[in-house]
Amino acid sequence: MARKLMCNAMRWMTLAGVIAVAGCTDLAVTEVETSASHAEPVVDAAPATPAATAHVDSAPAEEPMTSVPLGATKPFAFEPGSARESSAVECRLDGFVMPDDARVYAAGGYAGAPAGFQIDQSGHTATTMQVAVHQADAPVALLLGAYEPTVWTVGWTAGTRIVAVVVTGYHRQQVTGLPADVPVLVSTYDNRGACGYAYVGGDGSAKLNPIARQVFGRPVDVAYEARNGRVAVGTLPAGVALVTDAAAAPADQFQLKDTPLAGQAGIDAALRAGILRPATLADVQAWERAQQQAGTRDVPPVVGGSASRAPSVPYRSYTVLKAFQIPAGLYGAHSATFFVARGAPPPSGDPGHSAIQFLDTGHCEGRTCGMR
Repeated sequence: MARKLMCNAMRWMTLAGVIAVAGCTDLAVTEVETSASHAEPVVDAAPATPAATAHVDSAPAEEPMTSVPLGATKPFAFEPGSARESSAVECRLDGFVMPDDARVYAAGGYAGAPAGFQIDQSGHTATTMQVAVHQADAPVALLLGAYEPTVWTVGWTAGTRIVAVVVTGYHRQQVTGLPADVPVLVSTYDNRGACGYAYVGGDGSAKLNPIARQVFGRPVDVAYEARNGRVAVGTLPAGVALVTDAAAAPADQFQLKDTPLAGQAGIDAALRAGILRPATLADVQAWERAQQQAGTRDVPPVVGGSASRAPSVPYRSYTVLKAFQIPAGLYGAHSATFFVARGAPPPSGDPGHSAIQFLDTGHCEGRTCGMR
């Protein structure tokens, strides 16, 4: 019988169907105490990116049912270099008994490879992680962690036995590819998971051992940091074949329905549809004239200053021609400048760190107005 733990629901999956029993109460996150003396080595570590903090709670997507026989697999295409989201009111896997000879491995990073869509309402573009596991000598318990919303796809080599998985992160986390009988616990900040959250690398690594001790009764043996959304747990032999569960759902199946593409993918789609066009020097000059006419440029004459710079087109700038919803995830280096053409409606959505500049009024909206 397959077992899945989930906050607000407990499900038992069989080949015949699903029985759902309403259950637990949503609790606040409890901060897990950490100690520098418990830190374990991180393999192939890289500096973490500074963390963002905005989030909005979102409801988990329902998992599609399949009729694939229990234990069936298919090849796992891992390039080196069945969705389950479950949470518990306590930081533990109910009924799980850790094998005495099991190894505890952590894997992940701040974020995986950009996916170009959203899996939650955090406003952050989803990322993807491929996890390839090779450990033929002992059972494996996995602790997977990423800060950004992430879809994890797991594969393994012949002889590898994964006995349990804990997935953590700040935003929503989904895991696919595991056999249906492997217990999975998801604990994130957004779902108020009882284990809190962690990820491999930087400050996130300090919480790995406390979570592992609570769930598995021992600290992490080794942590592996992902590169470009891929991470190998153990040393993969050259040319080794990997498999994943035959019912593994592709990452894009977890995309929020009726939600535009996030990040640059959303901008590119709007360019193709004629909703946006690349900004031109004429747009920049029209913007400066609109500012002067509106009196929004309150700049005194500067004596001894260098000559005024000739106007130039800002990096990543676009002109809005029609109704446009700004894609999620336009933060930091992914932000843009949007010039709104005369007569075009104001764009909707969260601009992130982008600036919205109206050519008919000289008005600017957004956190970075006046900084570009």
